[in-house]
Amino acid sequence: MQRRTRLTRRARRPIAAVLAVAGLVAATLAGLAAAPASAAAPPEGPAGDAFYTPPNPLPPGQPGDVIWKRTLSQDAAATTYLVLYRSVNATGAAVAVSGTVAVPKGVNPATAPIVAAAPGTIGLGDQCAASRNTLIANLMTPTADLLTKGFAVATTDYEGLGTPGTHTYTVGQSEGRAVLDVARAAQRLGVGLSATAPVGFIGYSQGGGGAAWAGQLAASYAPELNVKGTAAGGIPADMVAVGQALDGGLGFGFLAAAAVGFDGAYAELDLERYLNAAGKQLFQDNINNCVDSIILDFGFHRISEYTTSNPMVTPAWQARLRENSLGAVAPSAPVYIWHGFFDEILPYGQDAALWKTYCKKGARVTFQGTWDEHVSGMIGAGRQGAVQFLADRFAGKPVTDNCWLSGA
Repeated sequence: MQRRTRLTRRARRPIAAVLAVAGLVAATLAGLAAAPASAAAPPEGPAGDAFYTPPNPLPPGQPGDVIWKRTLSQDAAATTYLVLYRSVNATGAAVAVSGTVAVPKGVNPATAPIVAAAPGTIGLGDQCAASRNTLIANLMTPTADLLTKGFAVATTDYEGLGTPGTHTYTVGQSEGRAVLDVARAAQRLGVGLSATAPVGFIGYSQGGGGAAWAGQLAASYAPELNVKGTAAGGIPADMVAVGQALDGGLGFGFLAAAAVGFDGAYAELDLERYLNAAGKQLFQDNINNCVDSIILDFGFHRISEYTTSNPMVTPAWQARLRENSLGAVAPSAPVYIWHGFFDEILPYGQDAALWKTYCKKGARVTFQGTWDEHVSGMIGAGRQGAVQFLADRFAGKPVTDNCWLSGA
């Protein structure tokens, strides 16, 4: 008995140590089990255009999960990955969306903020997608400037652009989720970006709508994201007002593209039944065109030339247009909006009205009118201000909004 007691006492410390180690291992394993998907790298995707065709059915998962990835390019500034990720469309169905994630060189990815970028209008055809046209994409979004500041840049292609299906052009409920989910995808890519990284959104024109919708939906759709701010320029904020302005104007092609986008998002709209012979031919010939054709071929035409009656004034279309107009909810993080005084495509007034609406609802908004028309607004001082706005939010600098000027 004495021998057993001595052995027990002698063993007490080692056993306690073993139990402590076992507890530490168990806690570590539990932590790994609870860790975000960024802890494990997703599979490599197929080569070539097959990358954009998702498995059918989609594998189980959550919005923002990466279905597969591959390295797209490496240079002195960044390593860029092509990703196919899960998102949710405007009617709540799971969809696969493509995009890119650029991780800056010379920066610890674990401490890098993530900017989710929404490209401006590139077109309706799969070949137009930002991930397939990096030169155009870099013009549409300030990727180089953001990478220089040490920010990772996650850029969505949007629903149906690159991937199968109709591109739901200007449908904010779809675009905002695609932007939010590409930020999640960046965190879950397995390249070291943090699940708690500061996140911002940026975009202009169509991308201004995508970024603004991401900011507006973030608190309800992706509450786990550490959102610090939204920078959006030339926004199609009020879809009814935008439609009225584009009919007969230089940007009529954008209105035609939006009609295709809304019809693709909402089956009940049934665009085809409103089209006359010229309208059916128009959409058959141009459904897959990129932005150059949208601008150059259709300027100053009218809806009445292509329809038997105007679908956009019907109750069904009006309801969906209003559902995809911004302002119903105030973004929880600060917002920077810029818009050119001489914008000939998207009315300045409807963006100024969004500024006032957001301010009334308690958002912190900085609004900047610039001496630009639409295209110069994409690359001018407003865009530089947008990059600096996000940099200031990531740095924790105080927000100085100008809601007091809005009249709210």
